[in-house]
Amino acid sequence: MRARFIVPAFAAAAVLLLTGCVDNSTATDTTPPDTASAIEADSAAVALLPEKIKSAGVLIIGTDAAYPPNEFKNDAGYPIGWGIELSNGIAAKLGLMPEYQIASFDTIIPKITGGTVDIGESSFTDNLEREKQVDFVNYYNAGILWASPVGTTVDPDNACGLTVAVQSNTVEDTDELPAKNAACIAAGKEKIEVLPYGSQDEATNAVVLGKADALSADSPVTLYAISKADGKLQPAGESFDTAPYGITVDKDSDLTKAVQVALQSMVDDGSYGKILDAWGVTDGGIDTITINAASNG
Repeated sequence: MRARFIVPAFAAAAVLLLTGCVDNSTATDTTPPDTASAIEADSAAVALLPEKIKSAGVLIIGTDAAYPPNEFKNDAGYPIGWGIELSNGIAAKLGLMPEYQIASFDTIIPKITGGTVDIGESSFTDNLEREKQVDFVNYYNAGILWASPVGTTVDPDNACGLTVAVQSNTVEDTDELPAKNAACIAAGKEKIEVLPYGSQDEATNAVVLGKADALSADSPVTLYAISKADGKLQPAGESFDTAPYGITVDKDSDLTKAVQVALQSMVDDGSYGKILDAWGVTDGGIDTITINAASNG
């Protein structure tokens, strides 16, 4: 099902294209959060915009909206979260209206390379494999953090034989757990059973309901899941394998530099820090916005 909502928001209308079924029948407030009303356009960032996007006046943003608190849906089906607020700020700095396309995580990069989405904001970890397809404007450093039921002892470095829940196609699913599994097999130990789910909420519920021994997710996501689990989950070990998040942009596009300048302007004027502070995720904040940190860092 596809639905299109055009609703007044900051400076101009915020437009959301919701791909997937969202029940708005009981929603009383269908206005997206006005997170960028105080953020003004940055002339240097605007000057770098590709003419096609500048003329359209719209920045099309792909997100899976299933990874709280970074990006998820409110009761009306609109994307919210600190990553979404950063995206709203980027659009404001570029003098554009944000238009969100909610799609499954693994389809966002193909949408960017296919030209139907301008940027992706979905907690993408910048790595060398993904840099072959898109460029990354790096805006945050996140580690991996496991969680397990309260009262259990789970060691992420000694997880052979455990069942671990993840969101599909995250770095935990595609990189971390396959590497851990290979080590288990090489040592002649029982492999890890990986349970991939379409959303982080489903992965979290699998642990709460006893279907999995633990979950693995990015550190801000795991901490948020623990805070919302009514005392049923606890951190399992410490955060590890810190890596940069990046806004994804089509390879070698002029838009990459425009987004970098827009985000740096948010860092410099304090709006970036205010968003991170409001969501309790300041620990991974950075002072300098970079491009393709995986290969250039």
